[in-house]
Parts: sequence; C-alpha cells; structure tokens
Amino acid sequence: MIVLLGVLVVVLGFATKRNPLLVVGVAGIATGLLGGLSPGKVLAAFGEGFAGSRAVTIFAITLPVIGLLERYGLQEQARNLIARFGRLTTGRFLALYLGLRQLGAAVGLTNVFGHAQTVRPLAVPMAEGAAERKYGALPDRTREKVRSFSASADNIGLFFGEDVFLAVGSILLITGFVNTTYGTHLEPLHLALWAIPTAVCAFVVHGWRLLRLDRQLERDLLTTNVRTDAAVEAAQ
Repeated sequence: MIVLLGVLVVVLGFATKRNPLLVVGVAGIATGLLGGLSPGKVLAAFGEGFAGSRAVTIFAITLPVIGLLERYGLQEQARNLIARFGRLTTGRFLALYLGLRQLGAAVGLTNVFGHAQTVRPLAVPMAEGAAERKYGALPDRTREKVRSFSASADNIGLFFGEDVFLAVGSILLITGFVNTTYGTHLEPLHLALWAIPTAVCAFVVHGWRLLRLDRQLERDLLTTNVRTDAAVEAAQ
C-alpha cells in the first residue's frame, strides 16, 4: 500500500498547480523507490519508457512545425477563414469541433486533432476570431475563457470518443483484466457498444455548455463595454 503514496504526490502537485512534468516525474521516482527499486533501476525504467514510446518524442517534430506555421501567419489565416462564416459563433464553432474530435477518436484517429497541433494554432484563433467579429477586441479575461473552452472541447471529445474504438488501449486493458481475473469472455465490442450512450450524453451536455458560451460572452462583453463607456463619459 505504501507505493500508492505516488498517487498522493500527483494529487498534491496538481492541487498546488506545480509543473505537470515535474509532478509526474517526482511521483514516478517516489513510487519506484517505495516499491523497492534501486535508483539505477528507476532511471532505467524512465529511459525504457521514453525510448519505447513514440508519443513521448513526437513533440520534437510537432512543435517546430507548428512554430514555423504560426510564424508565417497560420493563426491570421484561421481568423480570416472564420470571418467568412457570419453565422458561425464561438459556441457553435466549438460545438462543431467537439463533434469532429469525438467522431475522429471513435474511429481511432486520436492523433489527428490535439492541443499542440490543432487547438492552439487553429481552434483558439478561430474561436477568438468569431467573438472579435461580433464584439471587437476581447479583454484578457474573456480571451482566457474562450481558450479554456477550446481546450475542454478537445479533452472531452477525445476522452469520451476513444472508448468507442475497439482497439484503444483502455478497452483492451479492461477486457484482458476482466477475462483473466474472473474467467469471463468479455469482447471489446461489448464495451465499445456500451460506450456509445456515454459518448452521446457527453456530447449533448458539453455541446449545450459550449452553446451557452455565446450568451456568457454577450453578457460579459456588454457589461464591460457599458463600464468603459461610463468611465469615458466620467473622464470627459
């Protein structure tokens, strides 16, 4: 049971808003040492995990490419594109992104979208551009709210969409553990089918929250504009 203290390290680290990479690294080291591994074996485990996972090292290619695209106007082009669709508000655009993210994850395309390759360079500028087209320049607080909802659309779409895919790691882990431990014959298809209602509910609930974002933006920005106008009149 003492090895579970590594989980406590993760909880405390995230609760105090520490660097996620540092928190996970410390938790891994603590768990290994508490489990009886020597420092050398803990270091070897980190090295094997890093070398054996392509997802860990893919950022070395992704980030420079995204940086070059942004330097040559990717975000500006995304804002110009969203400006052509007058009826596409911030909430509607993010609801559409949520649906695309969930459908992509449901067919196994979990790496097609994502925070680094899609949310930051494309989804966020388009969501902000839709709001700026209607309200003008956005305050920092409102801009951060739009960015947080953009990130949540990607997170929820991936989390509830990937379980519909038969070959995702979590489905295979559950079926393997249940069949081995309890002697049953649970098929991945069974879990995937039961994940569909959950995915639909997640889309409806968060899609509704995204559509409500338009009202929140209108209320917040109109209040801000009224205060600004009042301050200008008082100064005059």
